[in-house]
Amino acid sequence: MDPLSGFFGSLLWWLFFLYLLMWPQLQFRALQAARVRLMAQLAKKRNSTVIAMIHRQESVGLFGIPVYKFISIEDSEEILRAIRMAPKDRPIDLIIHTPGGLVLAATQIAKALKEHPAETRVIVPHYAMSGGTLIALAADRIIMDPHAVLGPVDPQLGQYPAPSILRAVERKGPEKVDDQTLILADVAEKAIKQVRDFVYDLLKDKYGEEKARELAQTLTEGRWTHDYPITVDHARELGLHVETDVPEEVYALMELYKQPIKQRGTVEFMPYPVRQEGKK
Repeated sequence: MDPLSGFFGSLLWWLFFLYLLMWPQLQFRALQAARVRLMAQLAKKRNSTVIAMIHRQESVGLFGIPVYKFISIEDSEEILRAIRMAPKDRPIDLIIHTPGGLVLAATQIAKALKEHPAETRVIVPHYAMSGGTLIALAADRIIMDPHAVLGPVDPQLGQYPAPSILRAVERKGPEKVDDQTLILADVAEKAIKQVRDFVYDLLKDKYGEEKARELAQTLTEGRWTHDYPITVDHARELGLHVETDVPEEVYALMELYKQPIKQRGTVEFMPYPVRQEGKK
């Protein structure tokens, strides 16, 4: 075998291997750049500071390992930094797409958003559950897609909703449950009160004290399951002020947060009407 041919063969193999290693990173950087351009376009159009917290299952690395995202302390650190750096006289548009996450992190974000001097707007293109709803309640305006949903903000202790823990102890009787369950019930009661008081503080200036207390009670008492979808119509029935004029750029931004590529898509559609034969 020609030594030169062997050298070039090995070189090509290593270049191909490096390409496989680097390609996911190159793709991700291009995607990040496209997101930044679109957010800058939206910020210019609305004369606002645009912040996005979009949690999707994403694939990372060469083998496309899925990563599931929730509201985390890292999210609160980044958003607090963004709000702190935002001009005090300019509105904030916070785009949220999340299943929820840590109450602590969501509370920090909500408080910072509420205290921003200029108008604040939370935009929900698809869903903002649990902690995402808590953040939405802090905004001056909630803007949702007509088919987007919010969710209850009743605290969860591990795998159990705090209100359900209290009801279980109440129905069975404190004398018939073990000490660990009684301790859990005590923590659940405190967690509900803490979140309820915080929701009240978020809403009282916009809705008045009586309505704020009513909404805080409704959203934290465990009336529904924790994943119950509060639609636009239902939110309005509860008394929340909700708008539906989501900017088109927000939908385009969501397209840049694709789910991991699968062998075969589960949904396909034709975006434009198909011209029938014989018709012009």
